[in-house]
Amino acid sequence: MILASIGTALALGWPLLVHWLQQHVDGRLLLAGGALLLLWRLPRLPALLAIAALLALSVFGSTRLGVHGYPVLVNLAMLYTFGASLLHGPPLVERLARLREPELSPRAIAYTRRVTQAWCLFFAINGAIAGFTVLRGDPVLWALYNGVISYLLIALMFCVEWLVRRRVQRADPQCSSA
Repeated sequence: MILASIGTALALGWPLLVHWLQQHVDGRLLLAGGALLLLWRLPRLPALLAIAALLALSVFGSTRLGVHGYPVLVNLAMLYTFGASLLHGPPLVERLARLREPELSPRAIAYTRRVTQAWCLFFAINGAIAGFTVLRGDPVLWALYNGVISYLLIALMFCVEWLVRRRVQRADPQCSSA
């Protein structure tokens, strides 16, 4: 429990931690730390693909690209996870909804598919913006977007989805389980 909490805190604080540590620590050490976090926090295949991409960025680009690429790769891994669930069903949001309510109506299933698609779009856009901050080369912009703004956008996405779900449930009682 404590170890999981530490891992979550490190993963969430990665951009701000990197912004501070890159002035004091060799970038290769930060890169190794990012690779370990990816392996620890993500499903195995996306984590291994993300680590390979981190290493490629570092070898063919620079250590800075590898270290700053971490949020981009997390977004890509999440896009892969949600997208793969759409292709090889059931969609991830449906799986989560079934934890609470095992029997979902066809309308609720359709709704969870749309929410999974919305998360795919979110991770694609968020990852693209994170990539822009890496390519821009401004460490303050990178830390601000990836360490603060992107988390606010994730929270906003959760809140908007919750509000939409409540509205859908009121309009269509068969979707009350979604």
